[in-house]
Amino acid sequence: MILSAMQNPVSRLSRRGFMAAGAVTSAIGGVASTTGKAAQRATPTERAATTGGRKSHLIKVDAKPEPIEIDIAETALIVVDMQNDFAAKGGLVDRLGFDIAPIRKTIGPMATVLASARAAGITIIYLKMGFRPDLSDLGSPDSPNRIGHLHAGVGKTVRAPNGAESRILVRDTWNTDIVPELKPHDQDLVLYKTRYSGFYQTELDATLKRHAVKHLVVIGCTTSICVESTVRDAMFRDYRCVLLSDCMAEVIGNDLARSNHEASLLLIQMRFGWVTGSEEFIRTLKT
Repeated sequence: MILSAMQNPVSRLSRRGFMAAGAVTSAIGGVASTTGKAAQRATPTERAATTGGRKSHLIKVDAKPEPIEIDIAETALIVVDMQNDFAAKGGLVDRLGFDIAPIRKTIGPMATVLASARAAGITIIYLKMGFRPDLSDLGSPDSPNRIGHLHAGVGKTVRAPNGAESRILVRDTWNTDIVPELKPHDQDLVLYKTRYSGFYQTELDATLKRHAVKHLVVIGCTTSICVESTVRDAMFRDYRCVLLSDCMAEVIGNDLARSNHEASLLLIQMRFGWVTGSEEFIRTLKT
């Protein structure tokens, strides 16, 4: 009965029911793991110390598969890979022949979300895909990460729009700069990553814990690669992720009957997080 229900989870099960079914099927295959003692919640004084003194501000966001309540004092806005290599003319994705218009379309809504998040005192963290100039952090010679990125042109010397020399996906060059419309402010945090997930061998998890963050609002590109990879790893670390669907895009599979962007959002709202739009998120910030 469980298996037949899982064949069409969207029509037969809510997200809660789908996850419960998954837990049951996992238990069938092995012994469930339990802890002997429930984790204790931090006291108000402890929370204030780690959230920079920000006061608790609960908001309820209308999202799929169901509304979610988050505390602004324990929330971070994660901006994934909105750099020139992925979102600008002359960057890597454009050079590979993909249409970057869907990514460019998200910049306006993202800018509005960033302004609202800063006004609300939300911690903002930018993730950037970028490698050392010697490519020593690309992976071993037979690493899929190294092979794939070398094939795409990582490290190649190119000219930035202003004529300056730059290099594809190399740190501290025009290619890995955040697009001007979304430029980080002085108080924002910026972290480089060398894999699709923002958690792989980075300070992201430690940074979130230092700021007592439990909820992540995620925007950026691309939906099915770096955004989804980061959200999956976030869920595995018990963060609650809310994705703003109009603030992300996927350039691969746009011509499919169901685009990869849509497929990723459906999967995420069924198993890994919540999905809403920027207008709904901004509206709730003002309540």
